Amino acid sequence: MTADRAYLDHNASAPLVEAARGAVLVALKADGNPSSVHAEGRAVRRMVEAARRQVAELVGGKADHVVFTSGATEAAATLLTPSWRMGRGPLRVSRLLVTAADHPCILCGGRFPADAVTILPVDRDGLIDLAALEAALAAHDRDAGLAMVATHAANNETGVIQPMAEIGRIARKAGAPVVIDAVQAAGRIRLDISDGSADFLILSAHKIGGPKGAGAFIGASDLVMPLPLVPGGGQEKGHRSGTENVAAIAGFGAAAQEALAGLADMVAVESLRDAFEATVRSVAPGATIFGAGAPRLPNTTFFDLPGLKAETAQIAFDLAGVALSAGSACSSGRVGPSHVLKAMGHGADASALRVSIGRATGARELSMFREALLALVARQARSVTRAA
Repeated sequence: MTADRAYLDHNASAPLVEAARGAVLVALKADGNPSSVHAEGRAVRRMVEAARRQVAELVGGKADHVVFTSGATEAAATLLTPSWRMGRGPLRVSRLLVTAADHPCILCGGRFPADAVTILPVDRDGLIDLAALEAALAAHDRDAGLAMVATHAANNETGVIQPMAEIGRIARKAGAPVVIDAVQAAGRIRLDISDGSADFLILSAHKIGGPKGAGAFIGASDLVMPLPLVPGGGQEKGHRSGTENVAAIAGFGAAAQEALAGLADMVAVESLRDAFEATVRSVAPGATIFGAGAPRLPNTTFFDLPGLKAETAQIAFDLAGVALSAGSACSSGRVGPSHVLKAMGHGADASALRVSIGRATGARELSMFREALLALVARQARSVTRAA
């Protein structure tokens, strides 16, 4: 980010870390297809497998349980399917349970028909209603097939962290596999797929400082796997065909290694997030910080400015050199009411601004945010005075 700009939108896409940039450039210079058996092919295959180990280590998984995809959306579409295999035999999943606050790639239900998707409520802070989850699983007819639970580890808008251990416990009791969208949580809180909370995790490279266009899903085991979304040449052990994007995968691995090493820095990031929130409360005392009553990511603040539409405020911040978001940036540039806030009971027209920061964010960015917020609130006050 240039010196005259403050980038506060890491949840949309974190800046590319230097280690990832270097890994991408090295991979781009390498010839060979990773499926080829000659020396050049074997060299790039080593890059892919090194990245596979690095991504697995980020979430306490095994390298041979990592399947690379083009991104988290493709990973979700692969996992959210009624058609699975256990070993060599078919396995049927007939019901998908998601929450109303999930990312659209989960909320849409993937390859499940709409009438096979149950949407569970969340509370005022955005936490899953565990009683509703338990009731939905108890009511499911297992003779028709298994139920599956899919939800986020941490919300992309509010940063609210779901009770993954409790979700996993309830699901295991009902024999339901669990898919966790860990895109926003990875590199910000510690994740361990071996703890029994989830059967699969979904990751995205560009949320942790890697290049855009790479993602993965990671299984706690490889005994039960979805039928592939992308069949063909059998790459990724037949789970995702197509020649691997070696450069993006190499960058993904390097970013995962950096993110794992940087988990200790999240204490400082959380302190800086708290400073941003203190600024919001002091400059705009009527502002609401959504999800503040629940555990949240150390880098995320989602707040409203009473009397101002989020998209109007976002434009004002941008003109002042501050890049932040009016909710999620995963809808092709469309701006509208937040489905997350609606799910939390804040009204169909509720909107808010999201500040999401990283390890490189500092006092300069906080100062620029404060100055832009002061100017915005002052302009709003003058407008109200003139209207009166």
